[in-house]
Amino acid sequence: MRRLNIRWNSIRVKLVVSGLLATVPLIGLLFYNNYYAIHVVRDQVANSNKNMMSLYMREIDNGLEDVNLYLNSLVSSDQDVQILDLPQNSDDYIMSKTRLSQKLSNHLLIYKTDAFFVYSISDDDLMDVVDGRIEISEKETVRHFIREGAQSSPAWDAARNLHWFTVNINGQYYLMRMMLVGDILVGAWVKANTLLQPLSLIDFGASGGALLLSEGGDVMIGTNSVNSRQSLSFRQDGNGYSLNGDGRQYLVAGERSRSGDFSLVALIPSSVILQNLPYLNRLVFIISAIGIVLLPGFLLFLRKALLIPLKRIEAVMKRIGEGNFKFRVESFPASDEFIMMNNTFNRMMAQIEELKISVYEEQLNKQKAELQHLQLQINPHFFMNTLSIIYNLALTKNYENIKEMSLLLVQYFRYMFRSNLTFVPLREELEHVLNYVRIHELRYQQELKCDIRLPDDLDKAHVPPLMIQTFIENAIKHAVSLDHALQIAIEIRAEHAAPESYLHVLIRDNGKGFKEPVLRELRQGNRIVDEQGEHIGIWNVWHRMRLLYGSKARLEFSNAVPQGAVVRISLPLQPESEIERKDDR
Repeated sequence: MRRLNIRWNSIRVKLVVSGLLATVPLIGLLFYNNYYAIHVVRDQVANSNKNMMSLYMREIDNGLEDVNLYLNSLVSSDQDVQILDLPQNSDDYIMSKTRLSQKLSNHLLIYKTDAFFVYSISDDDLMDVVDGRIEISEKETVRHFIREGAQSSPAWDAARNLHWFTVNINGQYYLMRMMLVGDILVGAWVKANTLLQPLSLIDFGASGGALLLSEGGDVMIGTNSVNSRQSLSFRQDGNGYSLNGDGRQYLVAGERSRSGDFSLVALIPSSVILQNLPYLNRLVFIISAIGIVLLPGFLLFLRKALLIPLKRIEAVMKRIGEGNFKFRVESFPASDEFIMMNNTFNRMMAQIEELKISVYEEQLNKQKAELQHLQLQINPHFFMNTLSIIYNLALTKNYENIKEMSLLLVQYFRYMFRSNLTFVPLREELEHVLNYVRIHELRYQQELKCDIRLPDDLDKAHVPPLMIQTFIENAIKHAVSLDHALQIAIEIRAEHAAPESYLHVLIRDNGKGFKEPVLRELRQGNRIVDEQGEHIGIWNVWHRMRLLYGSKARLEFSNAVPQGAVVRISLPLQPESEIERKDDR
């Protein structure tokens, strides 16, 4: 038989044993209290809701009884109703009908009903007074129901009932009360929703609510969405309530109306009842008292076995996080897991320290090689056109322009051969831009205006070489037109703010601007590919900026109004010492 090997110095064993000793004595008491409290609270909630349903049902019954007494007074003693039944002439009938309509309109505001009506069966003449909140289509539906019922059966049984009754008209439930005097049917009706509306303000829980039930147990209307729960049984047992439901249990408590064939039922989810247990304060007090007794010893154990070792490891990791990789976790008495973790951590940090230097140097070399490769991609872009320019000038024997062009090209290529530098002074970059613009003036034989605004204190600021020239080249390539002279504006400014200052370069031209597909690709940082092939100039600038500045650099593209392309460049304004350090690498 295999022997059970319990590592008593293991932190897992210590935590399990201490947790059992602290919690097992409380589990039995907690279960018993829960079981007992559930039944007590359920009875209290059921009685409270049943009393509330009884109180509200009493108010509904009193309101319906008042309407019933008023209808009785109309049938028994109102002269206008008598005249409508046996009119002397048409004028008497109309005058009585008018006076009766006015009286019913005045009393509609007093009684809890949605409508009064008087219907002459023989003349098929229906006069009613309806609450203004009832829609016209609904009024006509109820009127048709009254006419159809009275005409199909003159001795309409419902009219002789001694109480209110429920009817279902096109899916809507109504309570109706009718009295027949001679050939005149006098009555009132009220929507089931009107009776239940005040209960919608009571919180029965997210899935609970109140229901109005018909004599057959059908749901007439309910607050929230409880009227869709047709699988529930609304029968109450001897305690005045019942528990039923598929999956989720509901407490059902209600009251039957004494004025009509309907009932009012409250539906409360068991989860809502149990989350407000009245025994909670007593249970919290008991748990708190036991916790106070056990807490000092448990905290002392937790501090010695777990917190102190973790704090030591945390202190070492904090120093390592600050960049000092020479710190190690010192040996101290601890649990087996901590001892193994400390030894492994120390070995791992020694290996990381050895690898860090070699990996760092390798990354620097790779980054420098990639940067130089990107810069060299720009050099051949201009070479083929220069020979063509000089050749054309020689054909025209324009020796002055040949001399100027040769000097400009010497300066241009001298600057290009220096592009292995990581940064150049901003003044030299702008001089190269002006030199480049002059070359194209000679090439196109038309004036190209380039307006540069550079504050004196920024002429020695450093930028990546060919950064501005790339966008000037792009503007000349796409914006030169025979219709108007190309105008390029370069505005440079500095923004000094904490924690870092920025250099902002704004380049604008008066050309046609960027096409929408091109502008969309540029904003996403993608390469531009069209029918002429792949254009990598702008993408090279963006990629070099990423390598040099990371996420601190920004490059934005837009179109000016009414026309023209706009490029905004934002770079961190770096001190001379940092520039020299990056060039040395």
